[in-house]
Amino acid sequence: MNDVIIIGSGPAGWTAAIYASRADLKPLLFEGGEPGGQLMTTTDVENFPGFPKGVQGPELMQVMKEQAARFGTEIIAAHVDKLEKTAGGFEVTAAEKTYRAKTVIISTGATARRLGLDSEKALYGKGVSACATCDGFFFKGKKVIVVGGGDSAIEEASFLTRFADKVYIVHRRNELRASKIMQERMKKNEKIEMIWNASVDGILGKEVDHVTGVRLKDSTTGELRDMEIDGVFAAIGHEPNVDLVKDLVDLDEKNYVKTSFGTSQTNIPGLFACGDVQDSRYRQAITAAGSGCMAALDAEKYLADQE
Repeated sequence: MNDVIIIGSGPAGWTAAIYASRADLKPLLFEGGEPGGQLMTTTDVENFPGFPKGVQGPELMQVMKEQAARFGTEIIAAHVDKLEKTAGGFEVTAAEKTYRAKTVIISTGATARRLGLDSEKALYGKGVSACATCDGFFFKGKKVIVVGGGDSAIEEASFLTRFADKVYIVHRRNELRASKIMQERMKKNEKIEMIWNASVDGILGKEVDHVTGVRLKDSTTGELRDMEIDGVFAAIGHEPNVDLVKDLVDLDEKNYVKTSFGTSQTNIPGLFACGDVQDSRYRQAITAAGSGCMAALDAEKYLADQE
């Protein structure tokens, strides 16, 4: 019987592991199908404290992993197939083996919805992004496109105007889904321009390994045209990775795991959630790491109270 099992290996999971192992809880961490999470597709991370010259996303995940291992975290390179509540705690099934634990920390993250283009995949982190807060700084004096029509698209576009000279919002219809107050804010921003009735059919620049433009498709006529651009931001939402727990814990209206205010505690005693799987608002590496710390401390207190 383990004291704590951690499921997921992004900044939330590794931070939870560091704190849990330093508390002598001997955590077991399952890396999952995509070890390192979203940061594995991020090149330069310049807003994580402690790295004045920036750090590559995969490098940051590797040093967190090494730190967790140094303090005694047992790391299993497997995807968790099943999580069940039992009388004595929890059972976790992975790679056809069953593991038992008194507490479980869910840090399975979220996945940014993609445009579904081959060129998008090839240029991700090379001018293609799904996070203006993370990558906007790299587009000072540039021209960028935001794809989407909701509040998040306008929020991303508004943020990008702090850096970019011009921000285009591409929307496949002739009206936005965004709230009226957000639309009014957009209209007052001279740097933002709408491209109506269009979708991104392709992203140009694979041959030079960075974005040089987009191929736009007219939604009404089907006509294609190329447009020079320096960056492409998909703002069509995120999907929290809740398949493992959707039938076990309470989810909010956006399908994120609900936690008690100011804690990582779910509605199931002993089951905690941290990082992007329960955070639909901030979705930053540093906030994920902070909530991973909270989850480990909450698990430690829960175990002490049980004793």
